[in-house]
Amino acid sequence: MMDTLSYGQFSLRVHQHALRRRIPCNGALELTYRCPLNCLHCWNNQALGDKAEQVRELTADEWKRILDEIAAAGCLWVLLTGGEPLARPDFPEIYLHAKQRGLLVTLFTNGMLVTPEIADYLAAHRPFQIEITLYGHTRETHERITRVAGSYDRCWRGIHLLLERRLPLTLKTVVMATNCHELPAMKRHVEEHLNLRFRFDGSINCRLDCGQAPLAVRLSPEEIVALDAGDAKRVAEYQRLRERQRATLQQPVDRGALFRCGAGMGSFAVNPYGMLNLCLMYPLDGYDLRAGTFAEGWQRHLPNVRARRATQTTRCTDCTIYSLCGMCPAYGQLENRDPEAPVDFLCCLAHLRARTFGFEIRPHGECPYCDSEIEDTGMP
Repeated sequence: MMDTLSYGQFSLRVHQHALRRRIPCNGALELTYRCPLNCLHCWNNQALGDKAEQVRELTADEWKRILDEIAAAGCLWVLLTGGEPLARPDFPEIYLHAKQRGLLVTLFTNGMLVTPEIADYLAAHRPFQIEITLYGHTRETHERITRVAGSYDRCWRGIHLLLERRLPLTLKTVVMATNCHELPAMKRHVEEHLNLRFRFDGSINCRLDCGQAPLAVRLSPEEIVALDAGDAKRVAEYQRLRERQRATLQQPVDRGALFRCGAGMGSFAVNPYGMLNLCLMYPLDGYDLRAGTFAEGWQRHLPNVRARRATQTTRCTDCTIYSLCGMCPAYGQLENRDPEAPVDFLCCLAHLRARTFGFEIRPHGECPYCDSEIEDTGMP
């Protein structure tokens, strides 16, 4: 099959099959919330030396038991993330167990704790992918965001250790008010000088405890859409999405569904304390894997969570452009402490994208952004 299909096509078909059969195809495992950085925008980090956090975290043996169970359930891909997963001294033990169970492992790291020994270990047991986040093109900007002196040099040291071993590496950034002026330079350096893949994301949300400090550096909807419109790949994606929207506008939609995303259908998340959740961003209604099995949580608990119905009608209920904003119960909970409450920022973003990229906006109740004057950037 891989001879005739690209990897992207193959993975899409696998994901579609998983959705039809409710196979837990993709899992995101947060090994720890502890991290050596203290980034302005971060939504889940705890101090690296937090002893109370260490006590609460799953042990390596508990993680290995969970990995056994998710592999037995048919999982193919796992993401090891945090916090900073390399903050755990037993990371190599957990990582190798995932590999030995036949799982395709992606590692998200900030690069700070990549040592020659860790790089050699990863080279000996190659991951499917490693992704490292850059916070700026210059040392000044990077460390203004991380709030840790020396983090710029340590990040790049980690990157070069991985490159020397020819490990599969992608670099990325979270675009925010603090570093948006350096985005072109980051992209150019990564793609042209390092010949690596680079991607960026302007999504910033509240902390898991609903703290709103990260929102202070979030770009405006206008700034985010300007970034979209300036990226040829994103423009093409929105054009394809626009055509799909036109083809599906007449199809019936379950307007009473609370969850309209794919979370819990072919994917899942496990936090550092062993709670199985629909996704990383939705901390409610979890299933305790310390008290039960992954099969019980996946087959019984998560479907019950996904089956919950909306209890109110909002401007999101009949919205035909919700795919442009990313609104979901997780965003509602984090920003409004209510999974059903529309997030104004996302509403504005969706309407601006719709007008910029030519999406049809149908009436969907009382919506201030349908009636507001949002300037069109003139994109086709």
